[in-house]
Amino acid sequence: MDRFLITGGKKLSGMVRTDGSKNAALPIIVASLLIDEGETVLENIPPLRDIKTISQVLENLGATIDYDARAMRMIINASDITQDTAPYDLMRKMRASFLVLGPLLARLGQARVSLPGGCNIGARPVDYHIAGF
Repeated sequence: MDRFLITGGKKLSGMVRTDGSKNAALPIIVASLLIDEGETVLENIPPLRDIKTISQVLENLGATIDYDARAMRMIINASDITQDTAPYDLMRKMRASFLVLGPLLARLGQARVSLPGGCNIGARPVDYHIAGF
């Protein structure tokens, strides 16, 4: 079939609720490190292991996090970020942990992180992150 032909005549309307995405949530959570006063409120954050791990990373850096898994709502206060070293044991649990490097450099001028961990599903280089710095 080369094309779809749709004959309608009825206007579509309504709402569709979509679930939160881990791959969208993790960079947004990490971006909260850039906010040096006040709170960041995030909605539709799925209750997943990687979300818990990245929350622990941020807490170790000095952020406070209130996460209601049932409501899928996270409140982050990163005002007191003082640590420039992300905990290696947590960093090695997930691939996305490497995302903390940029915000830490921006906030503190330096950062120490281990190479990211996570599942070994093939080559996933970090060169493009480093080139961006």
